[in-house]
Amino acid sequence: MATAKNSKSVLLVEDDGAIADVYSAYLSVEGYEVTHVETGADAFVVLKNQVPDAVLLDLKLPDMNGFDILEKINKQQIPTGVIVVTGEGSMKTAIDAMKLGARDFVVKPCDKNRLLLTVQNVIENQQLKEIVETYRDEIDRHSFNGFIGSSLSMQAVYRTIESAAKSKASVFVTGESGTGKEVCAEAIHRGSDRNNKPFVALNCGAIPKDLVESEIFGHVKGAFTGAAADRIGLAGQADGGTLFLDEICEMELSLQPKLLRFLQTGTFQRVGASKSEHVDVRIICATNRNPWVEVSEGRFREDLYYRLHVLPIELPPLRDRDADVVEIASHFLSVYSLEEGKSLNTFAPEVEASIQQFPWPGNVRQLQNVIRNIVVLNDGDIVTPEMLPAPLDVSVEVMRGNRINTVVPVASPILSSTVATNVDEIRPLEDIETEAIQSAIRLCNGNIPEAAFKLGISAATIYRKRINWKGE
Repeated sequence: MATAKNSKSVLLVEDDGAIADVYSAYLSVEGYEVTHVETGADAFVVLKNQVPDAVLLDLKLPDMNGFDILEKINKQQIPTGVIVVTGEGSMKTAIDAMKLGARDFVVKPCDKNRLLLTVQNVIENQQLKEIVETYRDEIDRHSFNGFIGSSLSMQAVYRTIESAAKSKASVFVTGESGTGKEVCAEAIHRGSDRNNKPFVALNCGAIPKDLVESEIFGHVKGAFTGAAADRIGLAGQADGGTLFLDEICEMELSLQPKLLRFLQTGTFQRVGASKSEHVDVRIICATNRNPWVEVSEGRFREDLYYRLHVLPIELPPLRDRDADVVEIASHFLSVYSLEEGKSLNTFAPEVEASIQQFPWPGNVRQLQNVIRNIVVLNDGDIVTPEMLPAPLDVSVEVMRGNRINTVVPVASPILSSTVATNVDEIRPLEDIETEAIQSAIRLCNGNIPEAAFKLGISAATIYRKRINWKGE
């Protein structure tokens, strides 16, 4: 028999001294660390201060029933495997104990091999259970600090956020509009040691360019027309906490050197002020653009890019998150039904399929608005296809095989020209594919889901390809 590792511990709860000595000897020889107590009260003391790998529990104790200890272990979710010890003729008691959470049982008197094999199996099963629970809690999470979803791409995002939260470095979040960049920034702030200080957000694209500097750094009275009093900027408000600069690539080029100096020194001057101020803030920024393209085209300073782009996090679009879309839709359905006093609580199969297959160019924000629209305008328990707003209603009809905006097909010069008659007429396949898709969209009056259905591809494929077309 394999020898157990020395690190494994067993709590032996047994009031019969002779039996306890025998069991302790069996276990100690195999390398287990044995703690022996005779009463339930003493067992509670041990469990309060340490968690053994296994508990060998006699159900008949002088001060209480062993079921009391088993109940405490289960109620407090103490991660240990319990083996109950019972006398002959008490099999029903042992089975009842296993129904309440005991992992196995032994019958008195118990021989050495049976005891050691049982203890080893229970400890190994407990370790496997802990691994599974760790996977569920840390790897297979269905939600995380404001995010909903369990796809592999989001599991990676969750782990990156946890790592970034522990650091003081700047974080650069990228992703399409509606993917949750501010949610990501707030999650990093909540997981950091700054979580008891302010989280301050600014959308750089929503503020007039001549007011952005004042918004970030503040101003003194009389600095410009309308500056009727001194004002603390967002940098000052975020002192000790986190400053989130959304749509950072929208920031005017002339302001970027001042932001760079602030990042390097932690100091700034209010607009119109003559002295510098110092604050301690962590910067998280975000953009829905490709920041390196902005640098390459001269709209964003390269030195500022490198200063900010220390810990990059890219949020995947909803169309690349597998079944997350249905999970998120169900969450919003529950939330909005409760808010609106409605009873809608599930989706019809056709609706669920449509939600899953739709490409969601507006990502989670678009899905959120669609579900609220459904809840506000409809009643009932189940979301049916008739409740879907455009363009999801068309998507359902396409899946049913119905013709939407029927178009009489005509001979297309694009398609007829795909077959070359000589070497000089051979064209790149990518060009032919692009023209075929554009022609299908035109023939379907701009209805992308129908065009995709006719072409035998997914609508998401068309949306992805259009992103790469020049002029789109």
